[in-house]
Amino acid sequence: MQHKPKVTVVGSYNQDLSVRTSRMPVRGETILGGPFITGPGGKGSNQAVAAARLGAEVAMVVKLGQDTFGDQAAANLVKEGILPDFIFRTQETHTGVAFIIVDDTGENMIVVAAGANNLLTPQDVKAARQAIVSADVLLVQLEVPLETVDYAVHLAREAGVKVVLNPAPGRLLPDDLLGKVDILTPNETEASLITGLPVGSLDEAAAAAEHLRGKGVGAVVVTLGGNGALVVDAAGARPIPCKRVEVVAGKRVEVVDTTGAGDAFSGSLAVSLAEGKSLDQAVTFSNVAAAIQVTRPGTAPAMPYRAEVESAL
Repeated sequence: MQHKPKVTVVGSYNQDLSVRTSRMPVRGETILGGPFITGPGGKGSNQAVAAARLGAEVAMVVKLGQDTFGDQAAANLVKEGILPDFIFRTQETHTGVAFIIVDDTGENMIVVAAGANNLLTPQDVKAARQAIVSADVLLVQLEVPLETVDYAVHLAREAGVKVVLNPAPGRLLPDDLLGKVDILTPNETEASLITGLPVGSLDEAAAAAEHLRGKGVGAVVVTLGGNGALVVDAAGARPIPCKRVEVVAGKRVEVVDTTGAGDAFSGSLAVSLAEGKSLDQAVTFSNVAAAIQVTRPGTAPAMPYRAEVESAL
């Protein structure tokens, strides 16, 4: 019987409150938009859902408020097949919320009110230690406190578990943390924020990635939107273009909403690596998963299933 890949996610949940608009407002401007939709989101939750839909056994360490959004979140995570053991609740503050504007080109602007995500602690991670050390891959992001991320990475590193860090939202990171990361998955903006270097071309992206590898990161995968990704590891730098996904479920598609594309990519990458794929194979698979995800509105609900990605490949 084939081993089912095990991915443990330590990260955030945000209730997405999303509105469509023909264009982004300028400062001080009110414009009319719609429709409005609400649904599950948050980088950690999105990536956990992506991994579960692609066939992994997924545990998630997350903190929710004792409110309606928290109730909906817990129910949705269980419905997606994510293990419920480490879904913690708090009465101290609200469940995380993300306010999202999406324009007619599919581009987005997001403001997050972190709420309970800010209360996810190293003690919560410690309670989930077994789920981390028994995983094939630990997947983390930066929407929960950095000390919590660092402790999770420390536990995984001690146990020889592969660590994938999606450094979003982008910020400066301590060298000690970077030195424990096997694969870092920034987009171009995040790569620039982390390194302080310009990232406006492939050469600049490669230079930023090499800078990060100099801090101890095993490999850097800079996501490039519709252009795929740039992989930089001990073998050098190489772009892996994204296959254009023109048909899903027999229907022609186009970009609808880019929100969550990076989450689809990182969740898919974690699953692929847990299955033993090479980094280049994993990036190729993840490019396609992200390309399918942007053809639908929303974040977690738009994550593709395994059969869809394999069909597109």
